[in-house]
Amino acid sequence: MALAKKPTIAPSHAATSKRKATAARKTTKVKTKITKRETEVVSVTAAIAQDQEQVERVQTTRRIRVAEKAATRMPVAAPTEPVEVHAVKITDVSGVVYDKADYDAMVEMYDSTIKDIKEGEIIRGRVLGVTMDDVIVDVGFKSEGIIPITEFSQPINIKVGDAIDVYLEQIEDANGALILSKQKADFMRVWDKIREVHDSGEAIEGRIARRIKGGVVVDIMGVDAFLPGSQISLRQVPDFDALINQNIAVKIIKLNKSRRNIVVSRRVVLEEERERMRSSLLSEVQVGQVRQGIVKNITDFGVFIDLGGVDGLLHITDMSWGRIRHPSEMVSLGDKIDVKILDFDDRTSRISLGLKQMTPYPWENIEQKYPIGTRITGRVVSITDYGAFVELERGIEGLIHISEMSWTQHIKHPSKIMNAGDQVDAVVLSVDKDNEKISLGIKQMEPDPWTTIEYKYPSGMVVNGKVRNLTAFGAFVELEEGIDGLVHISDMSWTKRIQHPSEVMKKGDKVDVKVLKIDHENRRISLGYKQLTEDPWPELAKRFAIGSECLGTITKVLDRGVVVDLGDDVEGFVPSAQLAGRDLADPTGVFKEGEQLPLSVLEFDRNQHKVILSVLAYYKKRERAEFEEYLAKHPVSAATSMAEAMPEQLKAQAPAAEAEPATAAEATETAEKPASEEPDEI
Repeated sequence: MALAKKPTIAPSHAATSKRKATAARKTTKVKTKITKRETEVVSVTAAIAQDQEQVERVQTTRRIRVAEKAATRMPVAAPTEPVEVHAVKITDVSGVVYDKADYDAMVEMYDSTIKDIKEGEIIRGRVLGVTMDDVIVDVGFKSEGIIPITEFSQPINIKVGDAIDVYLEQIEDANGALILSKQKADFMRVWDKIREVHDSGEAIEGRIARRIKGGVVVDIMGVDAFLPGSQISLRQVPDFDALINQNIAVKIIKLNKSRRNIVVSRRVVLEEERERMRSSLLSEVQVGQVRQGIVKNITDFGVFIDLGGVDGLLHITDMSWGRIRHPSEMVSLGDKIDVKILDFDDRTSRISLGLKQMTPYPWENIEQKYPIGTRITGRVVSITDYGAFVELERGIEGLIHISEMSWTQHIKHPSKIMNAGDQVDAVVLSVDKDNEKISLGIKQMEPDPWTTIEYKYPSGMVVNGKVRNLTAFGAFVELEEGIDGLVHISDMSWTKRIQHPSEVMKKGDKVDVKVLKIDHENRRISLGYKQLTEDPWPELAKRFAIGSECLGTITKVLDRGVVVDLGDDVEGFVPSAQLAGRDLADPTGVFKEGEQLPLSVLEFDRNQHKVILSVLAYYKKRERAEFEEYLAKHPVSAATSMAEAMPEQLKAQAPAAEAEPATAAEATETAEKPASEEPDEI
């Protein structure tokens, strides 16, 4: 059997792709099988020519183009010397021999099933299948293409059998599959139209498809465009999801064909529309006009109203004739309201608006509506430290001052008797139309108890009351509901010096008191507690005559002297100079509470209720040894002897029982300061 060498393809047609060249060689092997029964020897040149003819019949225009492209990618192998063969016949795999006419018909049929497609073109395909992730498309090539499902618009409405346009990116990938793209096909198909719209600056309609980071995706003629969040509206959009599936007009502001990047703006369209409306509005606006607007923004001081391209300010003071704490009490964002133009500045285009001016002025003829003395019912709308504001009707408020809330009670804050929202009855006290003020009172709803208080509680009357409060200067005793009287600290005891009312009575005690004085003008009642008993000082004047002697128990030690109890709640004062001589500057630490002292009365003041006593005067009438014994018990200082601490008069005085008693004036001369000045320091 003659051996046949592989046919050498001419250089102009030899650069086929690796896979197609392999397929062609397999076809040649099957169809050019050399048999042993062939007896006629064919020259090598004839065999090569016949084989070359068969190859040329198989070649198509597409294969020639592919071969030319492959020739630029791989080097052409050097032609080998042809091998001499005796005979060549075309057979199929099963051994059936085909003649030239059958073979030509088969090749023609094969060529008709393969389209002539090029990379970078938009071709028509048919959907063969749809999965969760991909769409399988037949474009008439020997292999199908796969397109990711994400390239199709949402919701997915593609189905098997649909004809679609796809973009051929590559005839083969590493796996020999077609690389197709639906998005690129859509982009290429409408690119010219999009570019014309961009160049002309016209607006184009699109549908907001979905939300992404930084903005939303807008479907324009089947192509995705990016709409940044800052370009969606004239002001910030709080919820992008609420815009999904809305059709909007946008302008293309940026194009990049290589990246298929389209950036659009809705804000530009809205700004142009607003400018047109602004120009039209400014040419028509006049003071006094009533226009409808949309609440655009709410602040603490008012509301900004969009009148259609121009914003106007509705100040909080022009929103209601009545009192409002915040504009949000009357309007909300997005509300459509009618407002009145109060002022317009041509230079700055500022517009002042009014809402309360849409209703009549409620203070007109207010004196006839609410004459003085009229009883009204209103709602408490606000409470302050000085009173409560009551709404009589929409836009009309009156003030109940804290002083007009009770005839008798001392109200610290209006919230003690009323709260916001309460319905109250009051009496009109005064009306000021110019300043839009109405004064009200609720205590006037009842008679003034102070007009008859003198008859109910005459001076000298003893009444029983409850101690309601204690202060540093006295105690307030409640005689009846809302009627209090004051027991001053000086009216609590005839003889004792009271430092605080709690020494005599406690809060909540029931006590008997005597009415001393009624001050009708200032609404005060003076009460007395010590006045329940007789004044003991006339009798005490006899008991504590000047020069008389007595024993006193120390109750308080002060820096200027000591306070002593003389019995029967009578107190006296012993100055420091009358305790132990001139060297005793401070008796604290020398004398103790509860200690008894022998005393002699130096001064008795019935009017001021004072008893001034002296230890030195007492010992002037005694033996020197007794005074030294007293001094030993009360040492002045370690450096001073008892004899040195003794007054000069006692040193010179001889101990004699018949000695004349010292007078108060003589005892006073021995003191550092006059005794009459000492009680003021208690």
